[in-house]
Parts: sequence; C-alpha cells; structure tokens
Amino acid sequence: MSLSLIIPNSPIFSPKKVPSIFCKSDGSSFSSSPRTNGSQQPPSSPLSLSLSSPKSSLPISSTPQSPSSPLKSPLSIRVPKKQLLFGTDVAPVKRKRPGRIEIPTSMAVQLGFAAETPRGEEEVQVEEEGYSVYCKRGRRGKMEDRYSAAVNLNGDPKQAFFGVYDGHGNSKAAEFVAKNLDKKVMEEVSKTGEDAIDGAIRDAYLFTDMDFLKEDVGGGTCCVTAMIRKGDLFVSNAGDCRAVLSRNGVAEALTNDHHPSREDERDRIEALGGYVDCCHGVWRIQSSLAVSRAIGDKHLKQWVIAEPETKMLKIKPECEFLILASDGLWNKVTNQEAVDLVRPFCVGLDKPKPFSACKKLAELSSWRGSFDDISVMVVQLQHFLF
Repeated sequence: MSLSLIIPNSPIFSPKKVPSIFCKSDGSSFSSSPRTNGSQQPPSSPLSLSLSSPKSSLPISSTPQSPSSPLKSPLSIRVPKKQLLFGTDVAPVKRKRPGRIEIPTSMAVQLGFAAETPRGEEEVQVEEEGYSVYCKRGRRGKMEDRYSAAVNLNGDPKQAFFGVYDGHGNSKAAEFVAKNLDKKVMEEVSKTGEDAIDGAIRDAYLFTDMDFLKEDVGGGTCCVTAMIRKGDLFVSNAGDCRAVLSRNGVAEALTNDHHPSREDERDRIEALGGYVDCCHGVWRIQSSLAVSRAIGDKHLKQWVIAEPETKMLKIKPECEFLILASDGLWNKVTNQEAVDLVRPFCVGLDKPKPFSACKKLAELSSWRGSFDDISVMVVQLQHFLF
C-alpha cells in the first residue's frame, strides 16, 4: 500500500505527471496507480510522505465520478476506499446492515427500534383447544410476564382455570404465582360450598401471597384469573391486569384496575398511613409502585394488598370469548378495540384462530409504542358452555 501527500503547485511535482485517483485523467479515464509501470521514480521531496507495504494495486471506485467535481482539499490522500473515514465527501464507508427483526415496517419508522434478542426469551406462543396465549417481551429488560392454564379439572372438560401475571421488580413473583395459585384456588374451592366460591378465591390469593413472602426474594406481580365451573365464570384481579368479555361483540370489562389514583384505593392507603403522589404523570404509592394491589412487594405490604376483587356471571350463548391481558396491552388498546380485533378470528368460523388474534393484539400495542411486556390470552367461552 502506498500513502502519498501531494502539494499543488509544487516545483517538484507536476499534477499532469502524477494523476490522482480522485480526478479524471485526460477527461476520460482514471489511473489506478500514482506511479507508472516503468522503472523511473519521481524525485523525492521533503513535502512527499510515502508509507510502503508489499506491492499491490490500489482499489478504486467502479463508478466514475463527475469530472466537474472539485477536490475538497488541496491534499490528496491515496488510501483504499474502505479505509476512508465515514462522512467524507469522496467515499463514505458502508454500514453493515443489522439482522432482520419481524416487526411492521411502519412501526420501525415511527419508533426507530431495532433490537435483537434470542427468540426463546422474546415471546411465548401457546395454542390449545379452548384457549390461546401470546406473550411478547418488552424493551425494558427480561420478560417478567407469566401465564397459567389448567383445563379438564377433576376430569371435567367444562372446568378450567386461566391466569395472566404481570411481574414487576423481577419475574420471581409471577413465576411463583403461575405455578401455585391455580392449585391453591382449587384447594380452597373444594373446602367450601357453591355460594362461597368468591371467598375461597380471596383466601387462595392471600395464602399464595403469604407463601411467596416467605421466599424473601423481592418483587411482586399483578394478577387476573378466570375460573370456569359448572357454567359459571369467576373473574378475579389484583393490580392492573384486566379481563374483558365479548358479549355479542360488545366489550364488557369484568375487572377494575387497582391504581393509587382510584378514590377508594387512595382513601384506603392514606387511612393506613401511606401517601399517594404523582411522579412524572403517574400516580404512585410512596413515590414507588404504580399499582395498589399485587401479590408480593414485601417492602410496601402495609399498603399494597393481595386481596382480589371477584365477579361471577353465567356463561350464556351471547358470551363469545374472554380476553385476559397485562397492562402492556391495555395501556395502548381500548376494550372495544380489542374485542373488534379478536372477533373476526373467533366468531362465525368453522376453525377459529384465537392465537392469531392474540398475536395481532400484541403487535398493535407494540406498534402504538408500548415498551412493556405484553401478554394476551383469549378463552373461547362457547367451548365451556354448560
């Protein structure tokens, strides 16, 4: 490789005799070397700097430049094109294209996001008879959402338990609850009569919370669960995971989010000696947590309770499907929008496609700018009609 600095108008060098690779010679062709193939060498000069390496021809651009393009500097540096610094006027370095990520083009333009993670950590896909689940990792760190599903309970195909859990702080609480809450609910329900099932579910939540706190690992999780039993649907929640029913295409929220901004929740917290304030537009307990109920959160347990709110209803023919999802969905998609998107995949088809609906919902929320984990479960209620 040869590197030379040429000073215009030098009495020693003549530009006509030493053509540059950046200029056309005779208006028609480039010279690939600053020296001829003959044995004659140009005289040395203190103004000429030459660095030598094994002889090789210098690469040049395959696309001729305009003969009218002026040099930007009186100094011409002969180096291979790939060694030129990015941002020069002559030959910018080509950036290596990043790996492809399967997201909508419009989303990439709007959000400018191009992260790449192992697929196993990025999403969860489940498609089973009667329900489907899709979980998509957000852009804040590791996936902290979890889900649970138990069908054919006690050998009865019309009994089932489903849950979506949105962890915060870490995924430990969500993992613990996903493994244990359904069993605890079934255990408590078996001890009581049909008229006290909501109380049994409440006890199961509280016992699960107590068991997790004994683990002493920190973190917490919001929960939304649905138990189907003898044609009845019991929906419970603690936190801001939400359950939405489609009743002949009309969205019906079956849960109320537990936020510190709720008047009854704020009154409860303040009565216990806590306080609620707004931090950067978000209402929080003790300037910390943005939900007022959850399993875990030992450091805030005095105010953040695990007691759920439960609603029971009969599954009727007009009850089409149930959507259980974390706030990663609901922060960007309204209840009715979710029902409108899912319905064409689940109603009026010989072969419903609830999994496709779950994935479409998650993609919509992500496209609208959600940075949180997004977990969506669709339960086809007609499958459990008693």
